[in-house]
Amino acid sequence: MTDLAFRSATDLVAALRKRELSSREVLDHFLARAERLNPGLNAIVAWDIENARARATAADAATARGQSWGPLHGLPITIKDSIEVVGMPTTCGAPELREHRAAGNAPAVQRLLDAGAVVFGKTNLPIYAGDFQSYNEVYGTTNNPWDVARIPGGSSGGSAAALAAGLTGFELGSDIGGSIRNPAHFCGVYGLKPSWGVVPSRGHIPGPPGTLATADMGVLGPLGRSAGDLALGLDVLGGPDVWDARAWRVTLPPPRRTRLAEFRVAVWLDDPICPVDAAVAECLHAAVDAVARCGAPIDAKVRPVDGAESFSIYLRLLYGVLATGFPPPMLQLFDATLSGLAAEDESATANLVRGASQRHRDWNIVNERRAQLRARWDSLFRDFDVLLAPVMPTVAFAHDHSDLATRTVTVNGQALPYLHQLFWAGHASAAYLPAVAAPVGLARGGLPVGIQIVAPYLEDRTAIAFAAALAPEIGGFVAPPGFA
Repeated sequence: MTDLAFRSATDLVAALRKRELSSREVLDHFLARAERLNPGLNAIVAWDIENARARATAADAATARGQSWGPLHGLPITIKDSIEVVGMPTTCGAPELREHRAAGNAPAVQRLLDAGAVVFGKTNLPIYAGDFQSYNEVYGTTNNPWDVARIPGGSSGGSAAALAAGLTGFELGSDIGGSIRNPAHFCGVYGLKPSWGVVPSRGHIPGPPGTLATADMGVLGPLGRSAGDLALGLDVLGGPDVWDARAWRVTLPPPRRTRLAEFRVAVWLDDPICPVDAAVAECLHAAVDAVARCGAPIDAKVRPVDGAESFSIYLRLLYGVLATGFPPPMLQLFDATLSGLAAEDESATANLVRGASQRHRDWNIVNERRAQLRARWDSLFRDFDVLLAPVMPTVAFAHDHSDLATRTVTVNGQALPYLHQLFWAGHASAAYLPAVAAPVGLARGGLPVGIQIVAPYLEDRTAIAFAAALAPEIGGFVAPPGFA
C-alpha cells in the first residue's frame, strides 16, 4: 500500500476509473500517512476531513452507478493556502487573515471540484507568498522531506513537500517568482508555471481577499509526481475566466515534438548575475548530456535576451505588483528615496524603490521593454522548441529566518544576495512564458535537482512533453528516504 502514496495523479485516476481503487481508500491512505508523517513536515496545515470523506464516498457511489464527475473523479488533493476554498481557512500565512473564510471558491479550485477532485487540506507557505522558504506566524515552519533541517522552497513549499512525502495526490500552487518551480526543484517533484492568463488567478491572496483584477505575471498552476500530472492539471484548469468565457476559448496547441531526439534545444545554464553551484551544475549538465545522447540538436551558446536587462525589467514589474500591498508609510519612504538613486544602481533595494514608486507612465515604458523581450524570445523559438535553464542556483538550503533584507545564499563558497535567486525564474515570468520544473536526479549529498524547461508563449504542452520525454532518460520522481 505504500506505493499507492507515490503513484502519479494520472495513475490514480485511471485506477479509480477502473475500480481498482476507491476514492475513500485512497483518501484514507493519504490521511493515515499524514497523521504519521505530517507532524515532522508541517506541509498540510488545515483540514476538511469530514466533508472530504463524504465527497469520496459519494464519488465511489457514482462510480458504482457508472457515472463520472470528470477527469479527476475521486482524486484526493490539497490546495495551497493562498487560494480560496469554501469551508476552509485561506490565511496566506498572515495573522490578520487567520479567521478569513472565503465566500466562494477560486475559479481554479472550482474547476478542480467540477472535474471530480476531493479537496481534503490546505498546504503551508510564507506570509503573503513572499519568500523562497515556507514559514509564518499562523502555521509555523514547513520542512523538506529530503532533509527536515532544510527548506522545501516557497512559496508553494507545503505543496511540494506534501507531494514528495506521499501525503496528497495532486496540488494547486501559484507562481510569480518561481513559487511553483523552486519548491518542485527543492523537493524533487514536477511543477508548471503556465503561460500568463491561461489559468484564472482570481481568488488568490495577495491581493487582498475579494480582489478581482488579475495581477501581472502571477499565475496558478499544477504540481504533481509526473509530467503527465501537469498535462492533466492543465486540461482541467486552463480556460478563460467567467467574464471572458462569454466569447473566448482557450485552445492550446499540441506539443511541437514528443520524442526527445526531435526537440531543438537551447541551453542557458550559468550567468554571472546568478552563478549556479557546482553540485547543481553537475546534475544539469548530466541532463543536457542525456538529451544529447538521444540525438537532439543542442545549442549552449545562444541567448534569447540579455540576462541583466531581463532581470532588471522583471524586478521593476515584480515590485510594481507587490507594492499594491505595501502600507502607505513604506510607499512614502520609497517615493522620498527615488530621486536620490543613481541611474546605474541596479541593487535589489534600488529596483524595489523604483518598482514600488513608478508612475503609470513609467510602468508603460517598462512594459514596452518587456514587449521587446517577448519579441526576442519569440524569435528564439522559431529555431528552438525549448530552452533549458536552472530553477535555482543551489539545492535546498538550511532554514534561515533572519531579516530578509540582509540574507544571503552560499553559491560555490561565496555569498550571493538572497533575492538574486529570482534571476532564473524571472525570465519566463516577465515574458509570460510557460516553464516546467522537472527533477533530473540527486546532487552530491543526496538532495534533488530540477531543471527548468521554458517553452514558447501558450505552448505549455511543449514544455510538458519535453519533461515527459526526459524522465525515462534521467530523473523522474523519486520518493525521499524514510517516506517510501
